[in-house]
Amino acid sequence: MEERTTLVAETPFQRLMMERALAMAKEMEQAGNAAADGRVLDELETLAMARGRDFTRGALEGALQLQVDELEKKLRTAATADAAKDGVTKGPRHAKSSRRPAM
Repeated sequence: MEERTTLVAETPFQRLMMERALAMAKEMEQAGNAAADGRVLDELETLAMARGRDFTRGALEGALQLQVDELEKKLRTAATADAAKDGVTKGPRHAKSSRRPAM
């Protein structure tokens, strides 16, 4: 009997990682079922190493990209807020010019 479980992804990144993990699990099952007698361990180990590296690389890239996107969003928000603050786009004037008047 097939067991079903519902997983809830809270973010698009989590959904993507769940989909990748499920695809990897299905591929492992198919490879195990298709492997010749006496070759199951070797076939699955080879597949797990290759797909595991791809999975981990993708997870790392995705997690890092999320951090980059969040930082860029914060920087854009800060830049927009500073530029729009009271309509002032220049700093306060602290000192007069030290130039001598023309004669």
